[in-house]
Amino acid sequence: MIQDNSHFKGDFSSLWRLDVMPPIRRLSWWWWWALILIPDPDRPGRSKQLMILWSTKETPAIRVSGHWWKPGGRMFVDEHGGHVIPGMVCAWWFDGEKMFEPLVMRECRMASISDTHPLWPGEGKGEGAGAVIPLIPQDMSIGMAPGNKSFWINLSSDEEAVTRGAPSKFEAELTPWWGPPSELTYKNNEYFLGMGYDILRLQATKCRLVVDGEVLEGTGYFQKVSVQAPSFPWFWGMLHFNDGSYLDWFMPHVTPMWSARDDKPWRLRDFFRTPNIGTGVFQDRKTGKTQNFDNCTVELCKQSSEDALLDDKGNVLPEFRVKVWNDDSSATIRVRAVSRARWIFDQPTRASWVSHLTYNEYPLEVVSITFEDSEGVRTEQDYEWIHGNAEHAWGVLH
Repeated sequence: MIQDNSHFKGDFSSLWRLDVMPPIRRLSWWWWWALILIPDPDRPGRSKQLMILWSTKETPAIRVSGHWWKPGGRMFVDEHGGHVIPGMVCAWWFDGEKMFEPLVMRECRMASISDTHPLWPGEGKGEGAGAVIPLIPQDMSIGMAPGNKSFWINLSSDEEAVTRGAPSKFEAELTPWWGPPSELTYKNNEYFLGMGYDILRLQATKCRLVVDGEVLEGTGYFQKVSVQAPSFPWFWGMLHFNDGSYLDWFMPHVTPMWSARDDKPWRLRDFFRTPNIGTGVFQDRKTGKTQNFDNCTVELCKQSSEDALLDDKGNVLPEFRVKVWNDDSSATIRVRAVSRARWIFDQPTRASWVSHLTYNEYPLEVVSITFEDSEGVRTEQDYEWIHGNAEHAWGVLH
């Protein structure tokens, strides 16, 4: 069966709106987030990675990696559904060896519009085309082209990052890859008192990335997230395979690290996590099947081999040992971080209390992977390359 990969499929009607759920003071948090992975020919097993997010939060003030962001206003929505929001554009770039973090940390106001808005050039259909446009001199936009054929991303690095050797300009185009990973997935859940989440995801796309004029080919991941709840510790990770397969895992948990107040890893209090619950998915290009996993465990270990890697503060980088499974299949994964980016959030709450969240992102190198199902057993040896990223967050932001 020939697949139509000419455009992204799914209901994108809420892609450029942030008013799906009524906002909650100090809790509501919205972002568009993209991750680009480029196989590194000079370092087999590694990938160059670019992460970009466009974000806003319902808060009087929050400190982001040392920068105090005070919105000074709330989201404005006009009669055509267009949004103007106070927010930040943030990004990091990993060139396969060195992490440039932050690559961008820019406070600005942003407009978010769909193609049905009068400001959109041309006539739109309301099927997904639109853009987030930071209202600054540089083009730092993300948008979807008419017909949902592609996303574009434009980014200009901060001058300080360029002086440290970072590229100055990035231009990306994300296009469909195949079937389910390039079809929009949507999850919405409201717990109580308006708290909950709303998530749109494209799990795997093809990507053409131009870095200071150099054309690179790789893959992309995109999500738009609305969270209306305290941010608790979690593990999350994803892998792209050369044949188009996609795998991820997610394990929220309770841990003594909820009380951490900085970004220092490997604390003595980090000795247990409960419960061992979580989910995952494997979009298998070989069989065309989707395996939804309803069980997940993640073990966090220090790298102990002779070539163990360190972050920029001299801390040993982690290794993640992950297992996801259901009644019919399982995946056992061992990956190690090759670098570390982190965002440190401190938000004043009540009675002079300051809540904290350290959000770590780790470009990965696959040590081993075993996937078992009714078709047999596959390992990392069955793929030309596997690239991915893992998250680990601690603290509680509220």
